[in-house]
Amino acid sequence: LSSMELNILIFFQQILEEADFKAEDFNLFQVAGQKCLEDGYAAQLLEVIQNEKNKVIIKNMGWNLISPLVRCIFMYKQEDNKREHCLRILDQLAQLCNPKELFLGLLEQIEQTSGEQVCQTVMLLLQPLQTVLLKLQNKKAYSVGLSLAMIMNQLTPLPVPYTKQQILEDKLGLCQCCNAVVDFAKPFVNEVVKNTEKSSEYSDMELKEELLKFCMKSLKYPLLTAQLEQLEGIEDHPFQHFATEIIDILWNLRELIPLVFLHHKGKSVHWENQEFADMERKDSADSLACLAYLVFVQHFGVERFPMVFSPSYLLLCNMTHIEVLLKRTEESVLSKGLDLFESCLLRMEDNSLLHHYLEFRDFSNGPQDLVKIMTLCPMEHLRKKSLNILQLFIDKFDTEGKYTLFRCLLKTSNHAGVEGYIIKNIKDQIHLSLTKECDNIWFTGHHLISLLDLVLSLPEGAETDLLQNSDRIMASLNLLRYLVIKDCESDNQAGVWSTLGKIEQNFLKPLRVGLNMSKAHYEAEIKNKKENRKEAHSSNTVCSVSVGGEKLPAMTTGMQLQVLHSALFTFDLIESVLARVEELIEVKTKAVMDENS
Repeated sequence: LSSMELNILIFFQQILEEADFKAEDFNLFQVAGQKCLEDGYAAQLLEVIQNEKNKVIIKNMGWNLISPLVRCIFMYKQEDNKREHCLRILDQLAQLCNPKELFLGLLEQIEQTSGEQVCQTVMLLLQPLQTVLLKLQNKKAYSVGLSLAMIMNQLTPLPVPYTKQQILEDKLGLCQCCNAVVDFAKPFVNEVVKNTEKSSEYSDMELKEELLKFCMKSLKYPLLTAQLEQLEGIEDHPFQHFATEIIDILWNLRELIPLVFLHHKGKSVHWENQEFADMERKDSADSLACLAYLVFVQHFGVERFPMVFSPSYLLLCNMTHIEVLLKRTEESVLSKGLDLFESCLLRMEDNSLLHHYLEFRDFSNGPQDLVKIMTLCPMEHLRKKSLNILQLFIDKFDTEGKYTLFRCLLKTSNHAGVEGYIIKNIKDQIHLSLTKECDNIWFTGHHLISLLDLVLSLPEGAETDLLQNSDRIMASLNLLRYLVIKDCESDNQAGVWSTLGKIEQNFLKPLRVGLNMSKAHYEAEIKNKKENRKEAHSSNTVCSVSVGGEKLPAMTTGMQLQVLHSALFTFDLIESVLARVEELIEVKTKAVMDENS
């Protein structure tokens, strides 16, 4: 069809009444319009649409042009006049078409887009979609919610730029698109605010709920995984700007403080399917955790909060969010959890957190999550940070809290390095108790003896793998050496002398037996390896080792000998400290016996 043929078709249809349009008329109009656009007659089509005589037909049929129009806009270059004509056609359609039909046509176009064109398509159609929604009278809240949900569902599969280079490049246009979507939502936020000041009509409550859902989705994606730290060379950080806008919307909806402190998120959908219910609960938990990070770490909107909350209450409010973030494995999310934990702890003074807080499940889970990161996380900087935060957490508790926490971690960590670290902390607390004038019942006397039962023991007696548990054993021996030196038998302030027989029976004797067995075993292995070395060389025998399910490079006999010698060195180290402890006990016991005789 030529431009002339389209005009003839439209002239024919001008004489038809609106109710007389048939399905074939719509098809003819779409085919003719598409042909005009593809053949470069966008200017002529624009004239047809702008002609007042064609108002009725454009109102009823114009929405059919959305799909070919979007294709042509992407086909033409930015500076091409034909592209400009297409954009003006789109604007005219938004003004003239039946709002309900155009709304469905625009949503359909957004739904059908994929891959690299998602952000371009969304940004292109946001303005006409907003124009149409503002015209709608019936089901506006539902339509706004459907639009925002559709847009966010299309954006969610896209990777979130994280590094400075990725953010600056914004290859898929996600940074720009997210901020455009916020601008799209603003008139509807203003409408809710305006109507809330007048009354609380149900329709406005529905619109508020839809906008709240959008904010919750935005907190989970892209903000949960986005880089929100200030980056050098990026003046207007797109995700910081987006976060600020989301916080502003929540504030204007009067939901910011309830979400942060009461964890209220509006009406919850009742799902008959438990899987859907669990999914919604998890999404909500992720969103609220991200919100807590934005407020308490990045300080978005914090100036609006009343400065009346105690540091311990803020920690209590955030422990649920911290747990959610620390259970994730992505660096971008895990680091947010550690930052939030650290931020809450730094607000507190040492020894100010009451032991009662450990009765809350989140408080007992927090240190265990840190232990998992310290021992399992592949990223060294996060492992180190989690260790520092664990120490901060310990420091903030009162003496009874520290005591309870130490007992808990010794029973649950299942890691010799962590247990060794906790035992060192116990030694520090005993030192404070013995050197301070104030009486500390938790790290002296019967409480300490009960704790030493956990510390000064071998999991499997003489059969314990001493190499695997070397960190714990060395820390235990150093603690015992300190106690024997520091706690005079005559005072017995710490109580170690009254339980010395038990310590020898459960710890020192099995350790001595275990050391002798281990050393003999490894010395025999070394002798065996040396004798078979020539044979191993001639047959190229190697030893295969797997760590975490992955095979390490094959070990030669020389490497195996090196590992065996290293093990023997560890045993010698343990034995030297053990011998010193036994010597100190003997000397002090003999001195007391001499005094009594």
